[in-house]
Amino acid sequence: MFSRYKKQTTEPVSAPAATRETPANSPGPAKAMRKVLPKTSAVSVTADKDKKRKERLSEIKLELHRALLDNLNLAALDQATEAELKEEISAITTESLHEKGMVLNREERTALNQELYDEVKGLGPLETLLKDDTVSDILVNGPHRIFVERSGRLELSDVTFKDERHLMRIIDKIVSAVGRRVDESNPYVDARLQDGSRFNAMVPPIAVDGSLVSIRKFKTDKLSIDDLVNFGAFSEEMAVYLQAAVATRLNIIVSGGTGSGKTTTLNALSSFIDDRERILTIEDTAELQLQQTHVGRMESRPPNVEGKGAVSPRDCLKNALRMRPDRIIVGETRGEEVIDMLQAMNTGHDGSMTTIHANSARDGVSRLENMIAMAGIEMPLKAMRSQVSSAVHLIVQVSRLQDGSRRMTSITEVTGMEGEVISMQEIFRYQRVGLTPENKIIGHFTASGVRSNFSERFKMWGYDLPPSIYEPFNGNH
Repeated sequence: MFSRYKKQTTEPVSAPAATRETPANSPGPAKAMRKVLPKTSAVSVTADKDKKRKERLSEIKLELHRALLDNLNLAALDQATEAELKEEISAITTESLHEKGMVLNREERTALNQELYDEVKGLGPLETLLKDDTVSDILVNGPHRIFVERSGRLELSDVTFKDERHLMRIIDKIVSAVGRRVDESNPYVDARLQDGSRFNAMVPPIAVDGSLVSIRKFKTDKLSIDDLVNFGAFSEEMAVYLQAAVATRLNIIVSGGTGSGKTTTLNALSSFIDDRERILTIEDTAELQLQQTHVGRMESRPPNVEGKGAVSPRDCLKNALRMRPDRIIVGETRGEEVIDMLQAMNTGHDGSMTTIHANSARDGVSRLENMIAMAGIEMPLKAMRSQVSSAVHLIVQVSRLQDGSRRMTSITEVTGMEGEVISMQEIFRYQRVGLTPENKIIGHFTASGVRSNFSERFKMWGYDLPPSIYEPFNGNH
């Protein structure tokens, strides 16, 4: 079968040079110690053998990688089935190991064959991390340092690339699949992997110590409101309030820092939208997973290699307004599209939602003002704030705390204008109390004691919330 996928070439492929075994070091003074502690000797010798075996296996793996890439016709392999390709790789591996006189157990052989398959058809070393459900983010700082995030905590993984060239080949494979390119003249790129994961890369010379890659993994399992309450992201009382807010079509902004759970929160809030409503979503990278029947999804697009064909979020938003939406959901507002978003909220598209990067509700309002100013709209400050206060009803603040946990730290209503200042009132917040010896944050959710400004609106829509949910309370949720 191998001949079917082999490159047509007249030049012989030279076999890799044999690797010499390093002579064992002389025992020296450690010999006496080993006599006194024979257990240490056995452990030490076993560890040394395992280390040498792993090094030898790693060398063989690299040689096989090179042999596969040099000899396989990758274009022809696109027509091969997964079973055929794995069978071919297994045959090449068996032959190569036999030539080198190295015997592997079944587990090692299976792992080696899978890694070689990932190298040819997948994303090489990254495939293992992409298949790991406990990993939420993959962060590559050059070929030899790959960090992952698990449960909100960053840790250094044992996965590495051979060198910068190996890493660049995987980056090129990702970006070329979506019609992009990355090189010295265009050193950074955004893309989306086949499974929906968000991909960003920056290459040398801008990235000084080797290419930088970040992958935000796409989660197929959607967290419901009940899931988030059970995980302690917010309280049952907050969930009741948020259901009323979404169902009665308040315009909501989810505010928070990077990795704080803004998209997860937006997904969960959207579950309260009536199935009969027409929803249009606009994102840079499609991540929202709405369950309603009538959803139209749009994704912005950067320029192509010729610098043409860009479609901005603002372009998508302008077109969305002509498509008779009941609600518009923008994955993230961070530029001039804020003008159209606020106008949509002010002109009959109640119940629209978006996310912004900000550290508090008050910062969120300031961020909206800054985006309006950066869009080049010359508007008196009072008029600008009046536009914001009439468009936005609710700001939901989410945060990733220092122990890695994610919490909804505040729900704040925008109540109007007082002079030239936007007036706001906090309805719920997360109250921190202290730390456990393991540095886990101790805290609870509490109402502020202020009744919602939208209570009458809730009642008119059939959501008569009990006054008790606005009473301050204690205890963990």
